[in-house]
Amino acid sequence: MTKLGTFYGIGVGPGDPELLTVKAINAIKSVDVIIAPKTEKKEGSVALSIARSYLKTDVEIVYQVFPMVKDFAESPEVFDENKSEIMSILGSGKNAAFLTIGDPMFYSTYIYIFRLLKNEGVDVITIPGVPAFLAIAAQLGYPLAFGNEIVSIIPATAPRGSLEAALEACDAAVLMKVYRNFDEIVDVLERHEKIDDAILASRCGLSDEKIVVDLKAHRGEQLNYLSTILTK
Repeated sequence: MTKLGTFYGIGVGPGDPELLTVKAINAIKSVDVIIAPKTEKKEGSVALSIARSYLKTDVEIVYQVFPMVKDFAESPEVFDENKSEIMSILGSGKNAAFLTIGDPMFYSTYIYIFRLLKNEGVDVITIPGVPAFLAIAAQLGYPLAFGNEIVSIIPATAPRGSLEAALEACDAAVLMKVYRNFDEIVDVLERHEKIDDAILASRCGLSDEKIVVDLKAHRGEQLNYLSTILTK
């Protein structure tokens, strides 16, 4: 009986290929198959483009489409199909790496697959990556937390009450997924007096990176999915 291959979940960071860890690069170079997640609306995979310079020439690339949903229950058949494809690859004895932007355990599509595979007798190795908000803070010279300061990491899609309570309780905040309701978030930050020191970064580390320091002046703009706000 063929031994199951090893499954790697690899965080490729926010966009700069030089921010991948040595462990991530070594794993990418060693696997037989690269699994590149993408959404229904995208032709390519951002995670794959970040890691492409580290791929070995004969690696097999498998694209998997993942819907933008909050839970398995919203589209279980898609996740089951992707799981079956991964199990087939591993069942042939091949090692596979699932690439994900940022960190695999932080608001990542990888978490869905990790949960599906963890009870299947598969050896799973998860390799962390640099989260976008830390890359943004480093690049812009923006100390996010010092001393006893409290930082909240908030999905902008959270219920309004939860979002406002988190902002009220913290000294600094990271707001993720702000592309869906940017104008509303600007209003909330203004109300909590956290707008003047707010910075928005889109596609950090990529060639079309965008930095915004006056959020109020950009109301009404359509933001990229990979947009994050830091504020103090």
